[in-house]
Amino acid sequence: MNEDRESPSRVRVAVVFGGRNSEHAVSLMGAGSVLQAIDRTKYEVVPIGIAQDGRWVLASGSQTYAIESGRLPVVDDSGTALALPGDSGALVALEPGEIPRSLGQVDVVFPVMHGPFGEDGTIQGLLEMAGVRYVGSGVLASAVGMDKAYMKLVLRAAGLPVGPFVVVRDRDWRLDRGRVLKEIEELGWPVFVKPSRAGSSQGISKAHDPESLERAIERAREHDPKVLVEAAVVGREIECAVLESPDGAAPEASVPGEVLVRGDREFFDFEAKYHPGQMELRAPADIPAEAAETLRAMAVRAYESLGCEGLSRVDFFYTPSGELIVNEINTMPGFTSLSVAPQLWAATGLPYADLVDRLIQLALRRPAGLR
Repeated sequence: MNEDRESPSRVRVAVVFGGRNSEHAVSLMGAGSVLQAIDRTKYEVVPIGIAQDGRWVLASGSQTYAIESGRLPVVDDSGTALALPGDSGALVALEPGEIPRSLGQVDVVFPVMHGPFGEDGTIQGLLEMAGVRYVGSGVLASAVGMDKAYMKLVLRAAGLPVGPFVVVRDRDWRLDRGRVLKEIEELGWPVFVKPSRAGSSQGISKAHDPESLERAIERAREHDPKVLVEAAVVGREIECAVLESPDGAAPEASVPGEVLVRGDREFFDFEAKYHPGQMELRAPADIPAEAAETLRAMAVRAYESLGCEGLSRVDFFYTPSGELIVNEINTMPGFTSLSVAPQLWAATGLPYADLVDRLIQLALRRPAGLR
């Protein structure tokens, strides 16, 4: 990479991916799709990977970052180390044994990151402090969206229907386990057990009885000491993507799509989401037109209740009686070209490359620093 900008006429975009969490590989798969789709005649791209030990490195822009032979991709931490000081987005290379050299200014950061230290407001806060524009929601919306317990409280306060749930905090599980188990049993069986602050179905289990419940909670606690236990909802899983309007009007909702899991899986787990051939998305979903419009309006309300920006995905249950229940909102949903949110926008008439371009342009319109 030369010290000077390759072309002053192109917007300089740093695509940041990886991170210190269990969503590392998911992030890389999304970044691979973004790097392939981004218009290089319009944007100068700086691919930046965050290794699993937290080091930022200048990555290869030619890698696909896909699952190969069943192996998940990882950031190769042997590249040039980077730092992003608080100087209007200046990138600095930190090569061993050499004086740091400037790689120039960054116009916008596209953080294709999920989970803790990526989707939870931490990297957003870093970029705010550095005065750098970035794609997606800000600190508060990201933090609330990452913590499923607080997210449900905000959605409920906005008048949106959410299912019954119990929050299992670390102290209560260690010191008052009997009370916690009794409270959960009141939800009825089965229940879904999730890390409160993780994504992509990592650490999620379905428990059918007290014995499997304890195992499920311990499994979730491997990812987060704060655990969410939800009553199972009988219904179809319908998802809707929401996108910020380029002209400052109300956010736009995609057509709803129904997620169908293939095989004998009980729910939409990690393998179903990211391994080829494990799920099917039917968009538009085969639901009544009135229900679809209600769902889209609810998705926009969920997006606005958290104060989201850029792109989000809202997940619903559609019950046999026609009731719509909000499951959760994802402020940085899976972002490969085959992920649900991009597919929903493609079905709505916005292809993947155009979606990437729109998100960058939306970020460029915002002021740098605190929003």
